[in-house]
Amino acid sequence: MNLNALPKIELHTHLEGAAPPEFIRRLAQEKHVDLSGVFDDEGNYAFDNFLHFLKVYEAATAVLQTPEDYHRLTLAMLEKSADNGVIYTETFVSPDFCGGGDLGAWKEYVHAMQDASDMAEKTHGIVLKGIVTPIRHFEVGKAKEVARCAVETFGDWVVGFGIGGDEGAGKFSDFAYAYDMAREAGMHLTAHAGEFAGAQSVRSAIRDLGVSRIGHGVRAIEDMSVVAELVERDVVLEVCPGSNIALGLFSSWEEHPIARLRDAGVKVTVSTDDPPFFHTTMNDEYNNLARAFAWGEDVFKEINTTAAKAAFCNDTTRKTLLEKLE
Repeated sequence: MNLNALPKIELHTHLEGAAPPEFIRRLAQEKHVDLSGVFDDEGNYAFDNFLHFLKVYEAATAVLQTPEDYHRLTLAMLEKSADNGVIYTETFVSPDFCGGGDLGAWKEYVHAMQDASDMAEKTHGIVLKGIVTPIRHFEVGKAKEVARCAVETFGDWVVGFGIGGDEGAGKFSDFAYAYDMAREAGMHLTAHAGEFAGAQSVRSAIRDLGVSRIGHGVRAIEDMSVVAELVERDVVLEVCPGSNIALGLFSSWEEHPIARLRDAGVKVTVSTDDPPFFHTTMNDEYNNLARAFAWGEDVFKEINTTAAKAAFCNDTTRKTLLEKLE
């Protein structure tokens, strides 16, 4: 069974978090930016826990200062994804990082990322779409500005709206207005929940924000009534097992709840989150899951079909993806 050759669909990546360390170091040298403390002695990203990870993430992101930087980053990210058999991916991007929340600057960044995506599709056959994301541990008021940026650029490349960052900051209801803006514009909705916050955060994301997908959501397993609600409402989980294990949520692949959630009827998909930070790839995710749960190719085809149907793309792209999976 060669899972590396299997076409894959990935719904949960962060564009900056997918930046190869060597790419960030090279950019820092070009811009004369000091990134002391960001890398370990072997040149990998260095962090001790989730909050430290967020600080390192934002420090590394500081070298991404122009639309051209994001153009280069998008190409670098998609090349590595395509090497792992990914044919379609969705990535979280934030106007807070791309242009400081300024709508005019944000549009320039979107154009740069979309242009790079078009280039990668022609070269590698991979399709990329963007999900606009306010940062939860920034000021709540900023989420409205981000939602305005999202609505103004919603279309061919920007397809969804989500929220990321520190799950301990604020309540989902604080961001309901921003989500209402995105919903009224016709955008697809997701939210990070059930990673470092418990099962109740998954229920809150579903009820307070009306999302069709949850980023992570794995701690729903702690409350079977929440698992039942996921099944009843047909909410899809964007599961990132390697990320969860690297950040200490679970001690091993065998202890990860993705198989138990799937067995309970929850629709699960597989993604890498921030692959170079967590020393993973889509091939690594698949091979580790196959080893831990004795999953065969049929299970991964089912997971990819679920991902294609849950993707925030248009129906034409979805039809093409489902044909490629067959």
